[in-house]
Amino acid sequence: MTAPVYSRILLKLSGEALMGDGQYGVDREVVQRMAREIKDVSDAGVQVAIVIGGGNIFRGMAKAAEGMDRATADYMGMLATVMNALAIQDALEHLGLPTRVLSALHIEQVAEPYIRRRAIRHLEKGRVVIFGAGTGNPFFTTDTAASLRAVEINAEVVLKGTKVDGVYTDDPVTHPEAMRYRELSYNQVLEQGLQVMDATAITLCRDNDMPIIVFSMNKSGALMRVMLGEEEGTSVRREIA
Repeated sequence: MTAPVYSRILLKLSGEALMGDGQYGVDREVVQRMAREIKDVSDAGVQVAIVIGGGNIFRGMAKAAEGMDRATADYMGMLATVMNALAIQDALEHLGLPTRVLSALHIEQVAEPYIRRRAIRHLEKGRVVIFGAGTGNPFFTTDTAASLRAVEINAEVVLKGTKVDGVYTDDPVTHPEAMRYRELSYNQVLEQGLQVMDATAITLCRDNDMPIIVFSMNKSGALMRVMLGEEEGTSVRREIA
């Protein structure tokens, strides 16, 4: 088998990706399928860290728009990400893969507190590390948390697993003629307002030269293809020719 081109990755999953065809919550079959894909990559020798969103349970910005205090809503969203982290942990451990959930909020009965050196040590021991509760601060998205954790643990790439197989010139659902970008620069994403990650997350990756690959977690084997360096999704990196 071809060796993976990355040795340590940060996988960003949206909470919505866990819903399957449902309107909210966690679809067990979807989580189990994702867990199998992650296990295949881990078994290939890749150190895997995960940041998970909470939009399938609670979306802070949406509730803030309805009149809830933004900080309170964001803290509730952070707790939703911890619930999702536990769901992924359970699915991975059912496959025999050792995992640790590290939370930016102290919830020591269910997760370890986030400590950078501890996270790196878990990865070195072959454990999948799942980061919960975002950055631990309101007003920051889980996209920003993914970029921050990737830089902190010295990951080689941020992989954003979505429902769409890359970044398109327009919404491919409503505009079938939309074209997929193979490569983009950080500045192109920022200047064109492309829906990759929020501006804070993109800027953090740009300033730390952290490449991003956007791909579909719904495509069987896509995660492994990214690991093997095959063309999959859209890559975002330094200025391109």
